[in-house]
Amino acid sequence: MIEHVRVEPGEAARLASRDTRDDLGLPGKDESKEMRDDLIARIGGLQERLWAENRQSLLLVLQGMDTAGKDGTIRRVTTGVNPQGIRVAGFKAPSSNELDRDYLWRLHAVVPRRGEIGIFNRSQYEDIVTTQVLGIVDADHAARRMHHVVEWERMLADEGTTIVKVWLHISKDEQRERLQSRLDRPEKRWKFEVGDLKTRDQWDRYHELYEDAITTTSTAHAPWFVVPADRKWVRDVAVAQIVVDALSAMDPQIPQPAAGLDDIVVD
Repeated sequence: MIEHVRVEPGEAARLASRDTRDDLGLPGKDESKEMRDDLIARIGGLQERLWAENRQSLLLVLQGMDTAGKDGTIRRVTTGVNPQGIRVAGFKAPSSNELDRDYLWRLHAVVPRRGEIGIFNRSQYEDIVTTQVLGIVDADHAARRMHHVVEWERMLADEGTTIVKVWLHISKDEQRERLQSRLDRPEKRWKFEVGDLKTRDQWDRYHELYEDAITTTSTAHAPWFVVPADRKWVRDVAVAQIVVDALSAMDPQIPQPAAGLDDIVVD
């Protein structure tokens, strides 16, 4: 399943040809719920070992168009995980303080510490793609930033952070339905922003630029996965499997206890 969504280094992302409603061969919504719950439980156990070991960290990067499900994915995948071992960071328009520094400064400040699972809700890729759409940087500048990011991710990996990057791939029709649902449900209207419609008008431009960014920056040390996200249950299983695979490959170990504990009796 995961091999199908992984973008191998040197391969094209192929966003236009990937089915956003692909079920990835899963048995069905109801049947997959048990699989998802099992994966989430495994994440909890692996995270406990990661926290106890305190030598490595995992960074999950989530990108996608508005309504792709970044918040929902975080809620699902981290269910049952000890909150003190999770660090979630969201990135919107940079503040004046952040603009006075290099574009990676605000990201480096919140990378996961040893023993933690870190999640980026949006990321350094906003500074490659969105900045081009807004005319802040040109293609040459963006290409330099992609080189910076690849090397920055390599440094994090060399220092013990495993990185997996996920593009939540939804269709324009599905986004329309989700945006309309926010408008139609009073309790969800707070999530609707008029600016989302301006971004939607640039749909093709965003996908063109993300195609280039994902293709260029999917590496062995920080691979991209293009996860079909029109069906939330497929999205949740796929991302949970990606996290389980990453943590399992890291193989965190519970530290050995101090010597001499066998003879201790607590009164």
